[in-house]
Amino acid sequence: MRFALRAAVGLVLVVTFAAGCRQSSSAVSGAAGASSTAASSSGATNGAAAAGELETFSVRGRIVSVDAAKGMVVLDHEAIPGFMDAMTMPYKLKDPGVVSELHPGDRITAKMLVRKVGDEYEEPVLDEIVVTAQARPDYKPAVQYHVPTAGDAVPDFRLVNQSGRTIHLAQFKGRVLLLTFVYTRCPLPDYCIRMSQNFAQIDRALKADPALYARTHLLSISFDPKVDTPAVLKSYGETYIGGDAKAAFAHWDFAAPPVGELAALTQFFDVGITPGDAGLPTHSLSTALIGKDGRVRAWYATNEWTPAEVLAAIRSAAAA
Repeated sequence: MRFALRAAVGLVLVVTFAAGCRQSSSAVSGAAGASSTAASSSGATNGAAAAGELETFSVRGRIVSVDAAKGMVVLDHEAIPGFMDAMTMPYKLKDPGVVSELHPGDRITAKMLVRKVGDEYEEPVLDEIVVTAQARPDYKPAVQYHVPTAGDAVPDFRLVNQSGRTIHLAQFKGRVLLLTFVYTRCPLPDYCIRMSQNFAQIDRALKADPALYARTHLLSISFDPKVDTPAVLKSYGETYIGGDAKAAFAHWDFAAPPVGELAALTQFFDVGITPGDAGLPTHSLSTALIGKDGRVRAWYATNEWTPAEVLAAIRSAAAA
């Protein structure tokens, strides 16, 4: 069963799933305004759960209601690429104990765990919840996330690129900078892989216009600095750049921050990261266009943007 329903405003669509879901403990993180606390999962889904292949999808949406007695929330969520359209429906929580930290109106990202049995998907459960915008002002999270907004001054974050050279965001002032967040081990075609493919397409289009090429720069930032060393980033970048990679790196850097500075960077650009299965992180997306003045021009929080759309924004920023 594949979901293809889009919820109307105020309408709750209730979909019946097979009963008997078993839950294992997990941890939740919360955030206020544009904020969040760290999240982690303490274990995989109980092996005694119903038979079927467990699949994982990233989901983002707004909590409509909370049922503490049942350990459930009704979530109005965005489309989940490759799985289902935007929808409003109830979901069980992998750890019902976290329900007290969730409130109607909270905006969240989470991991959806669902079992595929034959042609049907059963037992959807939410895990590794990150509250990115919190409705109740009385809750003060440990970590504050910032939602990039046009006009925001971007701090001079420090990174180490594919050549082992330290670079700073401030050094790109005077040029239009397009940056995104990835990690090289990401297996999902609609997430990091799509971001890198889109950047490769943008890089080729900019190269066809030498004057514009000279006034722009691309930057792919890894949030996995322990694994994504300069050598790993160089190899990853060459996969997408192709051709004369050495020359192309002058226009498109692949870099990672020092481990101790990762949190400040990801929090400023609203990148939620939680531990995932097999040591691979679950994360949100964040792509930002920074103008020649070092201020945010546009921010793209999903994978729905197109190279053509962003190219138009780059040309506009370069002409400003």
